[in-house]
Amino acid sequence: MASLIAGGIDCDVHPAVPHLTSLLPYLNDYWRDQVTTRGMVDLISQSYPQNSPINARPDWRPETGKPGESLSDMQRHVLDPFQLKHAICNPLYGVQMVFSEDLQAAFCRALNEWLVKEWLDRDSRLRGSIVIPTQSVEKAVAEIERCAEDRRFVQVLMLVMGDTPLGKRALWPIYEAAERLDLPIGIHAGSAYHNPPTAVGWGSYHIEDYVGQAQAFQTQLTSLIVEGVFAKYPRLKMVMLESGVSWIAPYLWRLHKFWRGVRMETPWVDRAPLELVRSNIRFSLQPFDAPPEPETLIRLFEHMQSDELVLFSTDYPHWQFDDQDALPEGLSPDLVRKIMIDNPHATYPRLT
Repeated sequence: MASLIAGGIDCDVHPAVPHLTSLLPYLNDYWRDQVTTRGMVDLISQSYPQNSPINARPDWRPETGKPGESLSDMQRHVLDPFQLKHAICNPLYGVQMVFSEDLQAAFCRALNEWLVKEWLDRDSRLRGSIVIPTQSVEKAVAEIERCAEDRRFVQVLMLVMGDTPLGKRALWPIYEAAERLDLPIGIHAGSAYHNPPTAVGWGSYHIEDYVGQAQAFQTQLTSLIVEGVFAKYPRLKMVMLESGVSWIAPYLWRLHKFWRGVRMETPWVDRAPLELVRSNIRFSLQPFDAPPEPETLIRLFEHMQSDELVLFSTDYPHWQFDDQDALPEGLSPDLVRKIMIDNPHATYPRLT
């Protein structure tokens, strides 16, 4: 395996909310009373079933509680042994699944406050992503602006499977705020489960949902490009988190072919899709979905035609690799440095 280098940036770690009651101190009196009166106990998504082996490496799974809920475990398992300079916390909790705009906004605010007090304040290496209530664009923008006052928030976090294609104009105020405040948009694998997680309906097994995430990323990337998001917000970066990377080149070949054929309907897309991806889109490393042969890996990066697209990530505590093998075999030392240090710093202006 390629050797890790000290001072890297882990762009995707997942601190877990132990229980819904963990957010109660960060809710106001009204919403705290609502949670207790309604008997709400937890907000658990099926994106990563609690007892699924992939939910946590065996050596990262605690004897009690949820994987990822302990800061000391994260320090012992990832921050210290990987000698990280920073790790970006992307809390995946079911707040986006709530239908009520007001309740979703309250939960998102509480989750962001919980992240600050329980994680960012306790380890200077940690940075945060702002979880936003996408059911209400107005409330989402307000939450971005509120959290952005804390420079330790370096990203806005959204799910790849929500209620609408992400390029739609109704969402553009979110992107305007993010660009204005030097915050990339992180689009993470996962679903609000308001719609089926595949294009043809509901499947029977978790693997169908899990494999279908790549198709969702392709659909959303197409929407963002053809709707003109990057023509309107040219400085905006978007990071595809847990998207995989093996599909990028064939997807772009197909999109480029059809863009050339029907470009008259989207005249605002004034650059080829590959150029837009090079300038505005980044992809996290894990889970790495390419074959293990080094020569295949080299060809894959050649097909991407850029060494700036991939960002280092461990996906802690999920089980994507064993031991220290976070990097695939065959990466040159120069490319390792790009992936672990240079590319993250170029993507996240707020990292210091």
